[in-house]
Amino acid sequence: QVQLVESGGGLVQPGGSLRLSCAASGFTFSSYAMSWYRQVPGKERELVAGITSTGGSTNYADSVKGRFTISRDNGKNLVYLQMNSLKPEDTAVYYCYAEASLGPGWFNHYWGQGTQVTVSS
Repeated sequence: QVQLVESGGGLVQPGGSLRLSCAASGFTFSSYAMSWYRQVPGKERELVAGITSTGGSTNYADSVKGRFTISRDNGKNLVYLQMNSLKPEDTAVYYCYAEASLGPGWFNHYWGQGTQVTVSS
């Protein structure tokens, strides 16, 4: 029943832009912090950006700071990643991730299926 459905990935030239979207269903979206992670073959999955449940605070990996922006619309159960000034090093599978601490001993987390972003000439 829980779903995180990503869209917006694709091929883009260096210096270009993409906006990723993640549509959430099956859980109380407004209670969950949301994040974007990325992974390339042979490397560990790394945090790209995160946003609190209310959207009041964000954090970014140093490698994307100033280029990427995470945002959310709790009325539409959507989280976005706006990616500008893309570099070949940004090429990866991008995943959205939801997490919440529901109380003592309670923790829920969900992963999206991933969407490919390729930055190449």
